Amino acid sequence: MSLQAHIMELKRRHQALEEEIQSTLSSPSASTLKVAELKRKKLQLKDELEQLQHGMASKSIH
Repeated sequence: MSLQAHIMELKRRHQALEEEIQSTLSSPSASTLKVAELKRKKLQLKDELEQLQHGMASKSIH
């Protein structure tokens, strides 16, 4: 998988987690533990995306 394809897949998964968080929050039986876990996963994806994009930017500069 190319780096660009990997970044696109991470963005897709990040968006899917956001949608799942919103869906869970709108549920009357929303579990705060589940929401916290989803948010943690979303943050991990965001961090990975930023690292990859930063790496791409620094490579294009050199």
